[in-house]
Amino acid sequence: MSASLSRPRVGVWLIGARGSVATTVVTGCAAVAAGLHPPTGMVTETPAFTGSGLPALSDLVFGGHDTLDCPLPKRAETLTAGGVLPPGIATAVTAELAAADREIRPGGPTPGDTRNQDELITAFAADIRDFVHRHDLERAVVVNVASTEAASQGPDAPLPASTLYALAALRAGCPYVNFTPSEGMHHPVAAAEAERSELPHAGRDGKTGQTLLRAVLGPMFAQRALSVRAWSGTNLLGGGDGAALADPAAAAAKNAGKERVLADTLGTVPEGEVHIDDVPALGDWKTAWDHIAFDGFLGTRMILQTIWQGCDSALAAPLVLDLARLTARAHETGLSGPLGALGFYFKDPVGEGPSGLSEQYEELLRFGRSLRQGEGEGQGEGEGGGEGEGEGEGRDAGSVSGPEVTGEAR
Repeated sequence: MSASLSRPRVGVWLIGARGSVATTVVTGCAAVAAGLHPPTGMVTETPAFTGSGLPALSDLVFGGHDTLDCPLPKRAETLTAGGVLPPGIATAVTAELAAADREIRPGGPTPGDTRNQDELITAFAADIRDFVHRHDLERAVVVNVASTEAASQGPDAPLPASTLYALAALRAGCPYVNFTPSEGMHHPVAAAEAERSELPHAGRDGKTGQTLLRAVLGPMFAQRALSVRAWSGTNLLGGGDGAALADPAAAAAKNAGKERVLADTLGTVPEGEVHIDDVPALGDWKTAWDHIAFDGFLGTRMILQTIWQGCDSALAAPLVLDLARLTARAHETGLSGPLGALGFYFKDPVGEGPSGLSEQYEELLRFGRSLRQGEGEGQGEGEGGGEGEGEGEGRDAGSVSGPEVTGEAR
């Protein structure tokens, strides 16, 4: 992104930087910054956040890690052909896409990679520091938008790739956002390092579609004293997410967040579960269906059904931009620890906060006001901000011991 030399620039380092979500993030940021499209879906572009000190979209610089080698301009062409991006936009911002693509570094671990997990973390952190240094960035936020991975298999198992990247963010002195259901900072090793780092972090699993509705409907049933007997759902999706979630272990990680929203808003988990089906022909589009059985007055049995059809990448991209800007500003004001006020964006949020969407939105607005005042009151756990400004040389997360990492990063 081009920016005025008089303003400090902020890096957004994307894990899964050549995926559909990341490509839509970079394309959309460039298009909105150039005035080619309105910032639809970006809460941080509403009047409530005017004066909150958030970095301008034109001041964001993108880079990241990925195990794929398809260039971002080519990826954007594919998304345009699939109807995810509007015609002509990818062409209009080709220079910005190419600039971001030049900043993407090989991820891992990949087949045949002989580096142990500490060597991988060190290499990933060095990539991030180099990015911050070369672009003279004020700070950078690491955001995980890679495909969902299965949960780790116990304390002696290799650290999952998402956790390696989270530890690399800490080692580079950067705030971290986990937009995926993958463990990331939730892994006990990373959680301990995050607490020591005094860096702000947020997550996990972006709330974009089916669970967004659940966060609204759950409180409705509870507030109207209606008894929910069963809540079942089905997701049909293709693309990279569909392929990743065809793995039952990855699907279980995804569904855990959906169940948590119901447990938190209803006070109980009703019967039923969510089924996720990979339908490659759907590409980046998704259909989510919910069937809710509930009891009314005098035990009258009733049904509510919802159908959500949309594109996850287009739903996720504005949220990723919001989160990068909010987390960068939180870091600037000296906040540390889990940013519970950002629970509005997540299925399984870190820190303390309400579970209903309306209450989460009010909490987010309060957070925005505190950023405007530069106080950051009541958010995070402590006052001290992490390092990572200037040349990006932050607090070192230390060595991580354990078995060597094997398997795919995406």
